This record gives sequence, C-alpha cells and structure tokens, in this order.
Amino acid sequence: MSDKLTEIMAHKRREVAPRVRAVTPEELAALDASLPRPPSFAAALRRADGALAVIAEIKRRSPSAGDIKAGVPALDQARRYQSAGADALSILTDEKYFGGTLADLESVTAHFRAAPPALPCIRKDFMVHPIQVLEARQAGASAILIIVRALDDAEIRVLHEAARAAGLDALFEIHNEAELDRALAHEATIIGVNNRDLAVFRCDLGLSERLIPKFPAHVTAVSESGIFTAADAARVRACGAHAILCGEALMKAPDTAALLSDFHRA
Repeated sequence: MSDKLTEIMAHKRREVAPRVRAVTPEELAALDASLPRPPSFAAALRRADGALAVIAEIKRRSPSAGDIKAGVPALDQARRYQSAGADALSILTDEKYFGGTLADLESVTAHFRAAPPALPCIRKDFMVHPIQVLEARQAGASAILIIVRALDDAEIRVLHEAARAAGLDALFEIHNEAELDRALAHEATIIGVNNRDLAVFRCDLGLSERLIPKFPAHVTAVSESGIFTAADAARVRACGAHAILCGEALMKAPDTAALLSDFHRA
C-alpha cells in the first residue's frame, strides 16, 4: 500500500474499533429480509441501450484534490444527479479524508424511497469489518466497496460473504493485474480499475486500457477516477468499460446534465 492509503486504513481501523462486534451472516440475512429491497447496483451498470453507465459520486473533498465542493448537502447533490440522469450514486461516508458521513447515505436513500425513481447507491468507504456492511444495509445502500490492495484475502472473503448475506453487491477496486487475479479468485462480478495511482495520486487512464481487456466477459467493468471529458469517457468505453465512476468533474460541472449526457453518448 502507499503511505497515504496505509495512513487512511490505519485510521479507519481505529475509527471502527469501538463499534466492532460479532456480525454473523444469519444476522445480515435477517436484516436484509426485514428492510425494503434497494435497487440493484449491478443491474444499473449494464444499461439496456448499451450506453456507458455513470456512477455519479458525492465527494466534498479528497486527499488528492483538496476541497471540491465543501459543505454541499448530500441530498442537494443527489437530487441534481437524479434529475441529470445518473445511473447510480457513489456516496462517500468517510469523514476525515473525504468529508462524508453515514447520514449522507441515509438521507439520500430515504429521499429516493419517497421520490422515485430510486438510484442504487454504493457506500464508498474503507471497509474493514462486517459491521460496516450492516451499517450500509441499514442506511439503504445497494453495494459496498472492497479495495483489494488495502485488505488481505481473509478480510476480503469475510467482507464479500457479509455483503452477499446482506443482499448487497460488491465493487472490487483494483490497480494492477495481481489485484485483478485476487478479485477474480474471490468471485468478483463487478470490478473497478482505479486510474489513480495511490502511491503518488496521479491519474492514468492507461490503467483501464491495460486491465479491462483482461476481464472475463461476465464481469462488469468500471473505470474510476481521472474521467473529466467525453473524450476520457470514450477512451475507457473503447477498452470495454461498462460504467464509469466520476466525482470531481460532476461535482464541479456548471451543467451536470450536459456532462452526464456527454458521458452516456461516449
């Protein structure tokens, strides 16, 4: 791991530690059965018209970009994305590094239940324990993030099993071929290539171009980070991406709907 990712993961483990308790698959399955079914994240990434799907991210700040749209209410941004035609949302719930909270996810999914059409939401956070999966399901998420580089295989297995038990999809994030192999060994069906090198926080769309063609046909391919223009979207679409995850460009866009339309047409 990079020094920054090591720092973030160490902080996350300390942050989650006071909430840690035993969470069984049976408890997660019972929770899933007791709550309204969230919309499918996986299905949203494979558009019926074959166009590039867009996961629009609510991101107030990041370690690489600093403040992006500090203080913006998550619900306001979610409504903006909903009306602009986003296929799914990524909601950052890490507070220290990204300025998000679990309450952001809760407020957005509650809005979607009351004002359809609902968009599936992924809880974008540094997942280390099944308690976070339970929290995600309680908050109305449709999916969780599993960062392959940040976890050992035992941790990945436990998180993926927890997600399945809770009725959630899992987006496996990778950065190189070895991580792709690990994700596939865990039967990942949605894999995202993070184009940002976490060692130096520099983006290279060439990572998607090199890795996505290696994905098995049944795997949904997502290109994450560094996508700012229709040309960027077309570039990753050409190498096989079914969807893109975009935060900074959409958060800053003067016309969110126009940029989303450009991405869809890429």
